[in-house]
Amino acid sequence: MTKVLIIGAGHAGGSVAALLRQYGHEGPIILAGEETAPPYQRPPLSKAWLKGEADLDALMLRPLSFYAEHDIALRTGVTAVAIDAASRTVAFADGSAETYDKLILATGSTARKLDIPGADRPELIELRTLHDAERLKAALGPGRRLAVVGGGYVGLEAAASARALGAEVVVIERMDRVLARVASAPLSAFFTARHRSEGVTILTEAEVAGFEEGAVRLATGEAIAADAILVGVGALACDALARSAGLVCETGVVVDEAARTSDPDIFAIGDMAWRPSPVHGGRMLRLESVPNALEQAKQAACAITGRPAPAPEVPWFWSDQYDIKLQIAGLPFEADRQLVRGDPASGSFAVFHLSGDRIVSVEAVNAGPEFMAGRQLIAKGTSVDPDRLTDPAVSMKAVAAG
Repeated sequence: MTKVLIIGAGHAGGSVAALLRQYGHEGPIILAGEETAPPYQRPPLSKAWLKGEADLDALMLRPLSFYAEHDIALRTGVTAVAIDAASRTVAFADGSAETYDKLILATGSTARKLDIPGADRPELIELRTLHDAERLKAALGPGRRLAVVGGGYVGLEAAASARALGAEVVVIERMDRVLARVASAPLSAFFTARHRSEGVTILTEAEVAGFEEGAVRLATGEAIAADAILVGVGALACDALARSAGLVCETGVVVDEAARTSDPDIFAIGDMAWRPSPVHGGRMLRLESVPNALEQAKQAACAITGRPAPAPEVPWFWSDQYDIKLQIAGLPFEADRQLVRGDPASGSFAVFHLSGDRIVSVEAVNAGPEFMAGRQLIAKGTSVDPDRLTDPAVSMKAVAAG
């Protein structure tokens, strides 16, 4: 029987192990990960977990008993160091080795490092793992000061959670607006205003020159005092293992629509994969999201079990901050204009990105119908009437119907 070895016991790895059994795979499955915890959900780390609203059981992807009940051998706290594709063997840092018939790499991504003085200080915090979240939680509370370097989604989510815990927060962003790399200007303006109304100080066009004990030093010479410093300036694919094995890599491990790498017996899924997006004309992407991890887990599990390939999905993402639920579908690569539906001042609106008369992306703030209809319209490539799209009096169902 086919033996499947999965390297990386995060959301992608844990999901593909479960799907293999769901899809009828009867051979051995070994799920090996570096962390000592079983597979768990990472999005709550900057939100519910950080605020103390979720316990460890709620964080787990599945109960620990699930793996034994489904005959999935779970190895935690082990690091894969080499792949021998010729002998189909993976070596681990503890001296052990595992053979495979099919190998799935799901090693995720790692925090991008700043090349500035003090960037290696041990007190700096990243927010990638449960251990990181525990360190940050312990550092927060009334009267404490948190400096967040990087105004991306994780940084802003952590800022919102820190404010809920009573901490003072400063967000330091080198671009001219927060979320500059991942969101439209109207969305950036909305979140900036909301965070400032909650007492968060946001500094834009602010270059960090270095880190010192208890402070972030800016290029202007100003020192931002902090009891805790969270650095969130992007992530890089954990593809060193794949590269050393000779797999083709670009901005991550190159895979096809079945999540298969340049070696037909090796798959790569989740944050580490450089994958095609059929919805966006086959454009190659590296997506850091739970929906992407689940989609690729399905692709790999289907390929290994011989099931028909799943239908391509529209990439989507979400972020929760304060009482705001942001949902995004699609990516605005081909967009030539933006249209806003609703009033941002009301706290419920959507930004649609169009290419001609087709929606290619939607950013929906507390606007579920706009998100759901937008996602469907992106998938179908349906033309829309821009005037009806921007008129809140016309339902999204009516817009979708033409």
